Amino acid sequence: MRGSCHCGRVAYAVDEKPTKAIECNCTLCRRRGNILAFVAPEKFHLETSRDEITVYTWNREAIRHQFCKVCGCAPFAEGVGPNGPMVALNLRCAEDLDLASVEVTPFDGLHILPGPEGA
Repeated sequence: MRGSCHCGRVAYAVDEKPTKAIECNCTLCRRRGNILAFVAPEKFHLETSRDEITVYTWNREAIRHQFCKVCGCAPFAEGVGPNGPMVALNLRCAEDLDLASVEVTPFDGLHILPGPEGA
């Protein structure tokens, strides 16, 4: 599966199509409309330069949200999950994936890790 930002300056490939994802309601994901699937870093392949990426962190700074410097689209994030390092794919940026084929589970990120800015 491939994915990218809107202008294509940030593009990636993953070794397999996700079948499960979450729809998080934290203040960031809710505003972006993210549907997130998680993969191990070794299954994620950035196809473009990291020079095109700006990173945004907030709250506990556990997740590094990667977005394009030009179009502002955020196709993926990197961080550490319960099972170790992970990459969170924003499936709304996937190029060849039918979202109806993915089992999407609501996730209450708003209340799980409140911080100074609020989750």
